[in-house]
Amino acid sequence: MASKVHLTGVERTFAEDEIIVSKTDLKGRITYANRVFLRVSQYTEAELLGKPHNIVRHPAMPRCVFKFLWDNIQAGNEVFAYVLNRAKSGDHYWVFAHITPTFNDAGEIISYHSNRRVPSRAALQKVKPVYDALLREEQKYRTPREQWEASLPMLVGMLEKAGMSYEEFVFTLA
Repeated sequence: MASKVHLTGVERTFAEDEIIVSKTDLKGRITYANRVFLRVSQYTEAELLGKPHNIVRHPAMPRCVFKFLWDNIQAGNEVFAYVLNRAKSGDHYWVFAHITPTFNDAGEIISYHSNRRVPSRAALQKVKPVYDALLREEQKYRTPREQWEASLPMLVGMLEKAGMSYEEFVFTLA
């Protein structure tokens, strides 16, 4: 769904006391977007509802991070991640995302919920080189699947070398 958009290089921000909130169905289609999400992403509610959440995917965001994220939330786990998003205009914005599955009374996943906060600049300075290395690996391949299949083992290897889980890595950045 992520269409070709001119990237402006302009960073959008939101206040530290604001939270970007969205909800999706099991296929990742947006079912709810709060006003902060609408304002920062520059989309209207009508433009977002029913669309895949990757409408805001920035091309400089490694695909393997999304693969890891989806694998974990579909398994019923919560995930924290630093994510670079793209606004409708081609501007970009960073978020510290907390994504969780929503369960029904039978314990089945029925949707996903994401809260995104302003990330610390110190964390971004640490995550950007990691993401840049993953992107360099992904750029060697043509298809999205080939890209994440190449970069995900690289991410896992980095974590193993550091002796930490992905969640530990994310929280050491702050």
